[in-house]
Amino acid sequence: MKTVFKRTPSLRDRVTHYCPGCGHGIAHRLVAETIDELDIRSKVIGIAPVGCAVLAYDYLDIDMVEVAHGRAPAVATGMKRTNPDKIIFSYQGDGDLAAIGTAEIIHAAHRGEQITVIFINNAVFGMTGGQMAPTTLIGQVTTTTPLGREADNQGWPLQMSELLAVLPGTNYIERCSLHDVGHIRETKKAIKHAFELQVSGAKGLSLVEVLSPCPTAWHMSPAKSLKWIEKEMTKVFPLGRLKG
Repeated sequence: MKTVFKRTPSLRDRVTHYCPGCGHGIAHRLVAETIDELDIRSKVIGIAPVGCAVLAYDYLDIDMVEVAHGRAPAVATGMKRTNPDKIIFSYQGDGDLAAIGTAEIIHAAHRGEQITVIFINNAVFGMTGGQMAPTTLIGQVTTTTPLGREADNQGWPLQMSELLAVLPGTNYIERCSLHDVGHIRETKKAIKHAFELQVSGAKGLSLVEVLSPCPTAWHMSPAKSLKWIEKEMTKVFPLGRLKG
């Protein structure tokens, strides 16, 4: 039988700890493929904070650092400034980047740190039990909003990409999705472009936001969760390039 697909070298052969239908495995593959295609495996350093992807180093066969919840941009800043020849990226969830780490990402972006950020948005705190996140949609049921998120009590979903795009220190911001094959391909292009900017020496912070399914916390089947991204999440988080 003809081999039509091979595991890219920077992706380890591991049994996944992610739930069935989770988007992290796809996102890991896209990052690994990008690293190999750009031939930067020997000088790339990934940073994974607390969250569902805290064990990213089990899957990505590159130098990885695990950091405190929300602090990836701060660690990335120090790493890039002391190792300007390295390619530094953080891999963060919405509960991490848009909640406890909001100040970290905003100030790193405002300073124009020369780092790449992969921002996985599944609109919920997946690791800790499915609580409401800053990105949770209005009406979305979580363990801390059993009747659905209400704007009057819990505020509106936080659109991080739009906030970061207005800062002069960002050079590229794009929102993508993993809900079907076509959009996965577009996500790969965006991730690759973000890394290419850092490789080229372009100044400023690049961020790719990825809308990703969380069937377990959403209490949906994997197939339904993909449809929910397309029908509901993209209304609040429109896809496309916001800057760069």
